Amino acid sequence: MSPKHWTLDDLPWDRFDPSKVDADTLKVVKAASLVEYNGGDYATYLCNVFPEDSEFCAEAQRWAREEVQHGEALGKWAQLADPDFDFDGAFQRFLDGFRLPLDATESVRGSRCGELVARCIVEVGTSSFYGSIADVTDEPLLQEICKRIAADELRHYKLFYSFLRRYLEAENIGKGKRFLIALGRMQETEDDELACAFWAANSEAGEPYDLQKWSNAYMGRAYGYYRLPRVEMATAMTWKAAGLNPQSRAVSWFASLAYRIMQYRHRRLVRNGALAA
Repeated sequence: MSPKHWTLDDLPWDRFDPSKVDADTLKVVKAASLVEYNGGDYATYLCNVFPEDSEFCAEAQRWAREEVQHGEALGKWAQLADPDFDFDGAFQRFLDGFRLPLDATESVRGSRCGELVARCIVEVGTSSFYGSIADVTDEPLLQEICKRIAADELRHYKLFYSFLRRYLEAENIGKGKRFLIALGRMQETEDDELACAFWAANSEAGEPYDLQKWSNAYMGRAYGYYRLPRVEMATAMTWKAAGLNPQSRAVSWFASLAYRIMQYRHRRLVRNGALAA
C-alpha cells in the first residue's frame, strides 16, 4: 500500500452546499460514518487471526487508519449537514449495540483464505456503495468524499486479494467454497452491523433497537443508489475473489439478476414505509 494518502485537509470543504443535501442520504452517511470509524476493531480482529504474519498485520493497521479516516470525513460532512448530529455519542451507542469478536483467534469464516475472501467482498461492496452515492448525489463535497473513499476501497480489495493468492498456496479451499463464502458475506449486508449503525445514528434518544425495523430503514435507502454498471463491476470482482472467470457470461446474468432483485426490494421497502424510520 502506498504510504501517500489523502487527508481531511485535501477535501474541498468550502464547496459544501446545504441546499443540495438529501435527507435520506444524510441518514445513510451518518450510519456509514460509524461503521467506517470502527476500523480499528477490525484491525485487531484481523491481527488476531494472522498473528505471525507481520507483513499482513502492518498492512491491516494501515488499512484500518484509512477506514477510520473515512469515518471522520463522512462524520464531518454529516455534522455540516446537520449541526445537531452528535457523532461521538452515536458512535458510542453503536459500540454498545454491536461488537466484533475481538477475542477470536481463528477466522469466523473457517479459514484464513475464507477470511480474505470475505474481506475482498466487503471492499467490493463498499467501493460500489460509495461510488453509487457519488453517482447520484448533487452535493459536491459529498460527491468528492465518496469518490475518494470508493477509490480507496478498490485499492483495499487489491490488497486483500494479493494476500488471498498467497494463502491459497497453503490452504487452497476450492472455488465452490470460496463462492459460498462470498455469497454469504454479501447477504450479511442486512445483518446487525449496518442496522445497528443506522439506529445509533438516526433514532430518537431512548428508542430501542429493532433489527428488522432498522435494517429495512437502511436497506430501503441504500438499494436505491445502485445502477447496473456498478453492480456489474462488483459482480466481476466477486467472481475473481471466488476464483471464477470475471469475464464469463455468467457475470452479466448474475449482475442483472442481482440488480433486479435490489430494485424490487427497494420499491417494496419504500412501499411498506421503511423510509419512515
